[in-house]
Amino acid sequence: MAKRVMIVGLRPDLVREFREQLDHPDVELVTGSGLDDVRAAFAAGDIAHVFLGGGLDLDSRLALVSEVFRSSDLATVHMKDHRSGPEGFVPFVRAVLTGLRAYEPALSPHAVLHADRPEG
Repeated sequence: MAKRVMIVGLRPDLVREFREQLDHPDVELVTGSGLDDVRAAFAAGDIAHVFLGGGLDLDSRLALVSEVFRSSDLATVHMKDHRSGPEGFVPFVRAVLTGLRAYEPALSPHAVLHADRPEG
């Protein structure tokens, strides 16, 4: 089953090219530009990994990280650098996804869960 992965902050004119370049068959890609999109995406189902674009300002990034962790005890968050620009987004996401390919978090009896929604 494909993992749901969300990309936040990718310029709309780059989404189609991003999907083609990423070319990860085991990924269901969800895109958005801000908090409302992140909330809607999590309302539709849990997301394994969230990537925040380097063009987002710090306050937006902090609000998005907070929202992701309020929405899920499963999701990981990854923030892209500013230096590599939009052309560095695909290589960054691809590298992280490749490294996390075998990562399947299991519920620990010692976990401290914080999400405002039930896991399922």
